[in-house]
Amino acid sequence: MNEHKRVERLMLFVELAKQLNFTRAAATLGISKGYLSGQVKKLEQELQCPLLIRTTRSVRLTREGERLYGQGLQIRSQLYQLEQSVHEEHETLTGLLRITAPKMFAERYLFGLCEAFSRQHPGIQFEINCSYTTFNLNLQDIDVGFRATNTPPDNMVASRILGYHHLLVAAPQYLSQRGVPQTVSDLANHDCLATLHQRHWPLKSEEVRINGWLSTNENHLLKQQALNGQGIIRIASYYVQDELESGRLQQVLPDEVIEAGNSIYLFYPQLVYPSVKLRTFITFVKTSFVQD
Repeated sequence: MNEHKRVERLMLFVELAKQLNFTRAAATLGISKGYLSGQVKKLEQELQCPLLIRTTRSVRLTREGERLYGQGLQIRSQLYQLEQSVHEEHETLTGLLRITAPKMFAERYLFGLCEAFSRQHPGIQFEINCSYTTFNLNLQDIDVGFRATNTPPDNMVASRILGYHHLLVAAPQYLSQRGVPQTVSDLANHDCLATLHQRHWPLKSEEVRINGWLSTNENHLLKQQALNGQGIIRIASYYVQDELESGRLQQVLPDEVIEAGNSIYLFYPQLVYPSVKLRTFITFVKTSFVQD
């Protein structure tokens, strides 16, 4: 078990023991009531004893809870003293921010955002993991994540920052040579290039099986092949926005775009005391996408 989670749960319990009210304690801590309740239950499981007597009208401490509350107050005082000793680092915009993000999002947006942020705050360094691994930020040493999903983790603070669709696109030179598909069935006569998990393309009227000459796990390579006039690809709209606006790529079968969109979420753990660098970076990202 991670020791920092045990300390966090203890601090949450101390505030609850002080308030003896889940709603007020959660509001004071800036977290959800459900998250607070879940963390206290985990603490009871770890200690293998009840800490609270819950009724529909009140919350009382058990004898074990009273003992833990007293010791927790001492630990919290020591933590505050420790916090003061590292306050300068915590409250200044310096140090490392660890991020996980999809490769396409990192290439299209994140690297530029981090570069712009570092210009404003030169003391910040970034470590960006673009693997296909889905990380649990409560367990891994990662500060903030970005994920393509419509169901963000319910145990995280999550914000939707970008919506997008999947488009069919190709280069004008390819379409001039091979013709522009007019119907879904026309795709059978075209080079449809796909990612490894896209053996079928879901389109508005039907799902089409793809039998192109190339499949790869790298969307960047697919886009390059499309730009080189090698075929049609299905890809996230934000990833080819610049190429569509410049005319280097052209949308194919626009009426076949599925209306139910996809989303990119920013998310991070529910922390009682998030660092200034984390809060500032999150605000910077949200503001950047509001402006876009």
